[in-house]
Amino acid sequence: MTRAFRKIFAIIILSWSFSAIADAGPFEDAGAAYDGGDYATALRLYRQMADQGNGNAQFSLGTIYEKGRGVAQDDAEAAKWYRLAADQGHPTAQFNLGIMYDNGRGVAQNKVLAHAWFSLSVAQGNQEAARTRDILARRMTPTQLAQAQKLAREWKPEQQPHRR
Repeated sequence: MTRAFRKIFAIIILSWSFSAIADAGPFEDAGAAYDGGDYATALRLYRQMADQGNGNAQFSLGTIYEKGRGVAQDDAEAAKWYRLAADQGHPTAQFNLGIMYDNGRGVAQNKVLAHAWFSLSVAQGNQEAARTRDILARRMTPTQLAQAQKLAREWKPEQQPHRR
């Protein structure tokens, strides 16, 4: 019985391993396409994953639209995708969304939201976000700072899968 159990256990472990490899494959394929300049393929692959809630793919779509790689440059579309990833806790998406709010690119300019997104990114160790947040804080009123800090304190990530 123990031999049969070990065999079943090995099959289960192998199937989990292969499913993990298969899950990482499309993201790696999209990254390779992007790095190789095949933006149409990267866009298609990232979009499929992003539509399923993949925060890394959502972030990548934000980058594609912000930089205009294979698509018309579109700050509003970039902000949309960054927001979806940021809502899941993606620290670089939170930072980029903060930049967009600070500069009014793709979204209405809003120092309070910019500061809050920077703070959330800082909480995950983003030192660039810390420097940017601190510079922004010098241009804010005490009331605005209090509002931003409250938003960051009360923020909760969306319950979508955040996988790679």
